[in-house]
Amino acid sequence: MDSYRSYRSDVFHPPQPSVQDLGRRRASAVRILTVGGGKGGVGKSFVACNVGAEMARLGRRVVLVDADLGGANLHTYLGLEFPGRTLNDLLTHRVDHIEDVIVPTRFANLRLISGAANVLGAANPRHDHKARIARALRELDADVVILDLGSGTSYNTLDFFLLSDEGIFIVVPEPTSLENAYAFIKASFFRRLRRATTDARIKTLVDRVADGRAEQAIRTPADLLTAIDAMDPRAGARLREDLRGFRLRVVINQVRSVEDIQLGFAIRKVCRRYFGLDVDYLGYVNYDNVVWKSIKQRNLLLAEYPLSEPAEFISRMTRKLLQLEKPTSRPETALAGAGLHGTG
Repeated sequence: MDSYRSYRSDVFHPPQPSVQDLGRRRASAVRILTVGGGKGGVGKSFVACNVGAEMARLGRRVVLVDADLGGANLHTYLGLEFPGRTLNDLLTHRVDHIEDVIVPTRFANLRLISGAANVLGAANPRHDHKARIARALRELDADVVILDLGSGTSYNTLDFFLLSDEGIFIVVPEPTSLENAYAFIKASFFRRLRRATTDARIKTLVDRVADGRAEQAIRTPADLLTAIDAMDPRAGARLREDLRGFRLRVVINQVRSVEDIQLGFAIRKVCRRYFGLDVDYLGYVNYDNVVWKSIKQRNLLLAEYPLSEPAEFISRMTRKLLQLEKPTSRPETALAGAGLHGTG
């Protein structure tokens, strides 16, 4: 129990924002977060809804966007019927502005845009559809926009994940989830690299490495960047600069043990060594019956069980995202008295 407590401050302590982060925040009035992951059922919608609700409670104007290409369901978490207005109405020009498809929720400062399965669920949505959505999201009258994505590594999912200022990916401590998480990060990495260059030679090389067809000397993404440097030093420098803006955060869901908590640190270490990416361990949510109970009751965890441990962890992650969490001088005393146990 004591060892479990000692991890809390290490995980939930917010990193100081970099100069690049502050510049991006000033450049865009709307902060866009995407929540994804390689595997279905890991809790993406649960995290997106509850983090959004907590941000709204803290005074931010939040818009949730259901961008699950396989099946929109955020309205269920919010206790709503399927909205009569969706992104489909925007894309088919039934409405002129994205604000026209936003529906209110019963939570102050929290609004919803529902997905349109018959358009976004197509195998290859038109590029102009995705581009129009991306532009419209940046123009929303909101402080934060949170996109809940579907599972998998289709180009559609990756493109929405990469349009954000920060991507959050959810992992549960299971082998299949871990495998899919690394596949998702890898696919996102290569997709971003390919989109960041117009050089056909570099695009071809990226594709070959992504497909496992590159020469033996290129074994990792770091090797790929070295090879690009050799081809064109300026292009290599530009790609490295672009990757510095590739902000990833990991959340471990359904935690049952200290070993599960440590998984977030392990993922961060692997991403640094293999991809050269600084991944932030945003936090974790412990396994607790109140989570599935809140979903069954078609209500948010924070509304139904606000004093539960999962609600506390959601709040800590949210405050970390908003840079509101104050560091403690002694990690081992952080939140003393709380433990890893269920409340339901």
